[in-house]
Amino acid sequence: MSDKTESKPGLVMVHTGEGRGKSTSAYGVILRMLGRKRSVALIQFLKHESGNWGEIRAFKQLGLEPIKTGDGFTWTSKNIDETQARALHGWQTAQAIIISDEYELVVLDEFTYLLDFGWLDATEVINWLQANKPARLNLLITGRNAPAQLIEYADTVTEMRNVKHAYDSGITARAGIEF
Repeated sequence: MSDKTESKPGLVMVHTGEGRGKSTSAYGVILRMLGRKRSVALIQFLKHESGNWGEIRAFKQLGLEPIKTGDGFTWTSKNIDETQARALHGWQTAQAIIISDEYELVVLDEFTYLLDFGWLDATEVINWLQANKPARLNLLITGRNAPAQLIEYADTVTEMRNVKHAYDSGITARAGIEF
Protein backbone atom coordinates (compact mmCIF):
# COMPACT_ATOMS: atom_id res chain seq x y z
CA MET A 1 0.00 0.00 0.00
CA SER A 2 1.44 3.28 -1.08
CA ASP A 3 -0.27 5.90 1.05
CA LYS A 4 -1.49 6.38 4.59
CA THR A 5 -5.14 5.36 4.07
CA GLU A 6 -4.49 1.79 5.23
CA SER A 7 -4.33 2.97 8.84
CA LYS A 8 -7.79 4.52 8.63
CA PRO A 9 -10.88 2.47 9.37
CA GLY A 10 -12.93 1.36 6.38
CA LEU A 11 -16.18 3.05 5.50
CA VAL A 12 -19.64 1.67 4.89
CA MET A 13 -21.19 3.49 1.93
CA VAL A 14 -24.65 3.16 0.39
CA HIS A 15 -25.81 4.34 -3.02
CA THR A 16 -29.59 4.22 -3.14
CA GLY A 17 -32.60 6.03 -4.62
CA GLU A 18 -34.90 5.89 -7.62
CA GLY A 19 -32.49 7.59 -10.01
CA ARG A 20 -29.99 5.86 -12.24
CA GLY A 21 -26.28 5.81 -11.54
CA LYS A 22 -25.98 3.86 -8.29
CA SER A 23 -23.89 1.06 -9.76
CA THR A 24 -22.07 3.40 -12.13
CA SER A 25 -21.00 5.59 -9.22
CA ALA A 26 -19.79 2.50 -7.37
CA TYR A 27 -17.76 1.54 -10.45
CA GLY A 28 -16.03 4.92 -10.23
CA VAL A 29 -14.94 4.07 -6.69
CA ILE A 30 -13.70 0.70 -7.96
CA LEU A 31 -11.63 2.45 -10.64
CA ARG A 32 -10.09 4.75 -8.04
CA MET A 33 -9.14 1.79 -5.87
CA LEU A 34 -7.73 -0.19 -8.79
CA GLY A 35 -5.80 2.89 -9.87
CA ARG A 36 -4.12 2.87 -6.45
CA LYS A 37 -3.41 -0.86 -6.76
CA ARG A 38 -5.88 -1.71 -4.01
CA SER A 39 -7.66 -5.05 -3.74
CA VAL A 40 -11.30 -4.99 -4.84
CA ALA A 41 -14.15 -7.51 -4.99
CA LEU A 42 -17.42 -6.86 -6.83
CA ILE A 43 -20.44 -9.07 -6.22
CA GLN A 44 -23.43 -8.40 -8.47
CA PHE A 45 -26.53 -9.92 -6.93
CA LEU A 46 -29.14 -9.71 -9.67
CA LYS A 47 -27.34 -9.11 -12.95
CA HIS A 48 -27.25 -12.20 -15.13
CA GLU A 49 -24.20 -14.38 -14.66
CA SER A 50 -23.52 -14.44 -18.41
CA GLY A 51 -23.78 -10.65 -18.80
CA ASN A 52 -20.86 -9.09 -20.67
CA TRP A 53 -21.63 -5.38 -20.56
CA GLY A 54 -19.06 -2.67 -21.16
CA GLU A 55 -18.14 -2.26 -17.50
CA ILE A 56 -17.62 -6.02 -17.12
CA ARG A 57 -15.27 -6.03 -20.11
CA ALA A 58 -13.35 -3.06 -18.70
CA PHE A 59 -13.04 -4.63 -15.24
CA LYS A 60 -11.68 -7.82 -16.77
CA GLN A 61 -9.08 -5.77 -18.69
CA LEU A 62 -8.05 -4.27 -15.35
CA GLY A 63 -7.78 -7.68 -13.70
CA LEU A 64 -11.06 -7.60 -11.75
CA GLU A 65 -13.40 -10.52 -12.32
CA PRO A 66 -16.88 -9.53 -11.07
CA ILE A 67 -18.86 -12.24 -9.32
CA LYS A 68 -22.34 -12.36 -10.82
CA THR A 69 -24.86 -14.49 -8.93
CA GLY A 70 -28.09 -13.44 -10.59
CA ASP A 71 -30.27 -14.68 -13.41
CA GLY A 72 -31.38 -11.28 -14.62
CA PHE A 73 -33.76 -8.61 -13.49
CA THR A 74 -36.29 -9.77 -10.91
CA TRP A 75 -39.20 -8.29 -12.85
CA THR A 76 -38.42 -10.65 -15.76
CA SER A 77 -37.66 -13.71 -13.63
CA LYS A 78 -39.18 -16.92 -14.92
CA ASN A 79 -38.61 -18.57 -11.53
CA ILE A 80 -38.47 -16.13 -8.61
CA ASP A 81 -37.56 -18.93 -6.19
CA GLU A 82 -34.43 -19.63 -8.28
CA THR A 83 -33.70 -15.91 -8.45
CA GLN A 84 -33.95 -15.68 -4.66
CA ALA A 85 -31.80 -18.78 -4.14
CA ARG A 86 -29.09 -17.34 -6.42
CA ALA A 87 -29.17 -14.02 -4.56
CA LEU A 88 -28.92 -15.72 -1.17
CA HIS A 89 -26.02 -17.79 -2.45
CA GLY A 90 -24.46 -14.48 -3.47
CA TRP A 91 -24.76 -13.29 0.14
CA GLN A 92 -22.96 -16.44 1.34
CA THR A 93 -20.23 -15.72 -1.22
CA ALA A 94 -20.04 -12.09 -0.06
CA GLN A 95 -19.76 -13.17 3.57
CA ALA A 96 -16.79 -15.40 2.74
CA ILE A 97 -15.13 -12.59 0.79
CA ILE A 98 -15.72 -10.08 3.59
CA ILE A 99 -14.31 -12.28 6.35
CA SER A 100 -11.31 -13.27 4.22
CA ASP A 101 -9.80 -9.84 4.95
CA GLU A 102 -8.15 -9.95 1.50
CA TYR A 103 -9.85 -6.84 0.11
CA GLU A 104 -9.80 -3.14 0.82
CA LEU A 105 -13.07 -2.57 -1.04
CA VAL A 106 -16.02 -4.91 -1.44
CA VAL A 107 -18.96 -3.73 -3.54
CA LEU A 108 -22.32 -5.43 -3.03
CA ASP A 109 -24.09 -4.30 -6.20
CA GLU A 110 -27.91 -4.39 -6.06
CA PHE A 111 -27.76 -5.85 -2.56
CA THR A 112 -30.52 -3.64 -1.13
CA TYR A 113 -33.06 -5.59 -3.19
CA LEU A 114 -32.43 -8.67 -1.05
CA LEU A 115 -33.34 -6.59 1.99
CA ASP A 116 -36.27 -4.80 0.32
CA PHE A 117 -37.78 -8.07 -0.92
CA GLY A 118 -37.48 -9.61 2.56
CA TRP A 119 -35.04 -12.28 1.37
CA LEU A 120 -32.66 -11.15 4.10
CA ASP A 121 -33.37 -9.31 7.34
CA ALA A 122 -31.61 -5.93 7.45
CA THR A 123 -30.97 -6.10 11.19
CA GLU A 124 -29.41 -9.56 10.90
CA VAL A 125 -27.20 -8.42 8.01
CA ILE A 126 -26.03 -5.35 9.93
CA ASN A 127 -25.37 -7.40 13.07
CA TRP A 128 -23.32 -9.82 10.99
CA LEU A 129 -21.36 -6.95 9.40
CA GLN A 130 -20.70 -5.35 12.79
CA ALA A 131 -19.35 -8.66 14.10
CA ASN A 132 -17.38 -9.73 11.01
CA LYS A 133 -16.38 -6.82 8.73
CA PRO A 134 -12.62 -6.25 9.01
CA ALA A 135 -11.86 -2.77 10.36
CA ARG A 136 -9.91 -1.71 7.25
CA LEU A 137 -12.56 -2.91 4.77
CA ASN A 138 -14.50 -0.33 2.78
CA LEU A 139 -17.94 -1.70 1.95
CA LEU A 140 -20.13 -0.14 -0.73
CA ILE A 141 -23.75 -1.28 -1.14
CA THR A 142 -25.99 -0.27 -4.03
CA GLY A 143 -29.67 -0.57 -4.89
CA ARG A 144 -33.03 1.07 -4.51
CA ASN A 145 -35.02 1.24 -1.30
CA ALA A 146 -32.19 0.91 1.19
CA PRO A 147 -33.82 0.18 4.55
CA ALA A 148 -33.61 2.74 7.35
CA GLN A 149 -31.39 0.43 9.44
CA LEU A 150 -28.80 0.27 6.65
CA ILE A 151 -28.90 4.03 6.16
CA GLU A 152 -28.37 4.51 9.89
CA TYR A 153 -25.48 2.01 9.96
CA ALA A 154 -23.65 3.50 6.95
CA ASP A 155 -21.02 6.21 7.20
CA THR A 156 -21.93 7.74 3.84
CA VAL A 157 -25.27 7.52 2.02
CA THR A 158 -25.90 8.95 -1.43
CA GLU A 159 -29.40 9.06 -2.83
CA MET A 160 -29.75 9.17 -6.62
CA ARG A 161 -32.75 11.16 -7.75
CA ASN A 162 -34.20 10.92 -11.24
CA VAL A 163 -34.63 14.42 -12.64
CA LYS A 164 -34.83 13.47 -16.30
CA HIS A 165 -33.77 10.41 -18.27
CA ALA A 166 -33.78 9.75 -22.00
CA TYR A 167 -35.51 6.41 -21.43
CA ASP A 168 -38.57 8.28 -20.09
CA SER A 169 -38.87 9.96 -23.52
CA GLY A 170 -38.76 6.64 -25.35
CA ILE A 171 -35.04 6.70 -26.15
CA THR A 172 -33.65 3.19 -25.71
CA ALA A 173 -30.53 2.30 -23.75
CA ARG A 174 -27.28 2.68 -25.65
CA ALA A 175 -24.13 0.58 -25.55
CA GLY A 176 -21.38 2.45 -23.77
CA ILE A 177 -23.83 4.78 -22.02
CA GLU A 178 -26.17 2.53 -20.03
CA PHE A 179 -24.45 -0.83 -20.46
